[in-house]
Amino acid sequence: MIVSIILIKFIKILAQKVIKNMELKYGEQEIIDFDINKEENFWPNTNDKNYNINIELPEFMCKCPRSGYPDFATIKISYTPNKKVVELKAIKLYINSFMNRHVSHENSANEIFDSLFSNLEPRWLNVIADFKPRGNVHTVIEIDSAKM
Repeated sequence: MIVSIILIKFIKILAQKVIKNMELKYGEQEIIDFDINKEENFWPNTNDKNYNINIELPEFMCKCPRSGYPDFATIKISYTPNKKVVELKAIKLYINSFMNRHVSHENSANEIFDSLFSNLEPRWLNVIADFKPRGNVHTVIEIDSAKM
């Protein structure tokens, strides 16, 4: 019993040292530090006409909040800008920031929509989260500002 306790403590100390000495790659640190709500992520729209911007992000990943298994999706964002547009690197970093989070399909899609809608204040916004089948279930979540 005492040997087990000492071994567990040793493993915890060793794990802490490994984590402490682990260096993050510059991209990993950038994703960790990223905040979608910063003004620098949104640029002025210099065009007055109505036009659509379509963005497809085929490498979305989050983790199931129940099992921890990875969930993969293609995120499709379409919007008609008003006074601002989203910087494309910012949307890429934002989408990548979900990869280590435990969040449901519905909550991830709604969070993406809400973040973009509140920051962009677009004339129209549509977000589709098309999740890859897992356990024989294929989920597609669509949120459209025209239906709100």
